[in-house]
Amino acid sequence: MCKVIAKNGTAIGREDRETGAVRVMSLPDERVKLFMKKTIILSIAIMAAAALSARADGAKAIYEKDCAKCHGADGKGDTKMGKKLGVKDYTDAKVQAELKDEAAIKAIKNGLKDKEDKVLMKPAESLSDEEIKGLVAYIRTLKK
Repeated sequence: MCKVIAKNGTAIGREDRETGAVRVMSLPDERVKLFMKKTIILSIAIMAAAALSARADGAKAIYEKDCAKCHGADGKGDTKMGKKLGVKDYTDAKVQAELKDEAAIKAIKNGLKDKEDKVLMKPAESLSDEEIKGLVAYIRTLKK
């Protein structure tokens, strides 16, 4: 066997010296390379979207379990407990703009108390930092 070389110096096949038969190697052209790159990028994007979706689903479940009783399923705070505590309407764009992620994370982690040191919201001690960040991201989706 010996290499068959094209004019540009690229190996394009192998020649069997005994039979003289030439086997041409298939060279990936630019279209195949581009297709492979796009496929890899698309695969990564799909995996990332799936991970974010799972995170969002988990955050929604946490919100519904732990937060909706005061803040309401829709985030308006229009519940008996929400009205009593004066919770904010998370569907309001102005409220969302004023609420900084760091402050929301701190409130979820540490809880909230009023001026008389009365507990308004218990700390979410069982949630991981990732779950808290997901919860804040979910709260952002409530904005109308």
